[in-house]
Amino acid sequence: MNEQIQLIAARIKELREIAGISAESFANELNIEKDLLLNYENGNTDISVGFLLKVAHRFNLELSALLKGDQPKLHVYSVARKGKGLIVDRRKQYKYESLASNFIQKKAEPFIVTVEPDASNAPLESNSHAGQEFNYVLEGTLMIVVDGHEITLNEGDSIYFDSGYKHAMKALNNQKARFLAVIV
Repeated sequence: MNEQIQLIAARIKELREIAGISAESFANELNIEKDLLLNYENGNTDISVGFLLKVAHRFNLELSALLKGDQPKLHVYSVARKGKGLIVDRRKQYKYESLASNFIQKKAEPFIVTVEPDASNAPLESNSHAGQEFNYVLEGTLMIVVDGHEITLNEGDSIYFDSGYKHAMKALNNQKARFLAVIV
């Protein structure tokens, strides 16, 4: 796994241990298997944004504190220049660019997400997390599956959904897809 995932994994484990929570209790609280939690904490498995949001919420942290290791400090405004947001490169086909990582006490988490095409036809990895999500396609064609419903979105299309339901995305037509994701 890459160095960034190792650092994030170590932060999650450290937070749990400082709080005196057993791996089993923490896994139950986050509604995941203990083995998956341990794989996350050891950096052996790609860590979903949904899981990171659950951990951040549990410990009353900003998501960027888990990603960067320090708390955001801006409270009036935060600017992300094109291509200069905090890059979260955790999963093979997905690259997340956080657009407000330095803003404190955000009400929403905005990202530019790039999904690379996957010719393997492997099953989609579903994710779920508390809240709601808005996705607006900037480039390419994206298939999104929400609670078993497949929806195809083209450039300029958008979707808003309850992110507590299992959801997954896939770039179509053998081309990457980019979209604005806002997690509330």
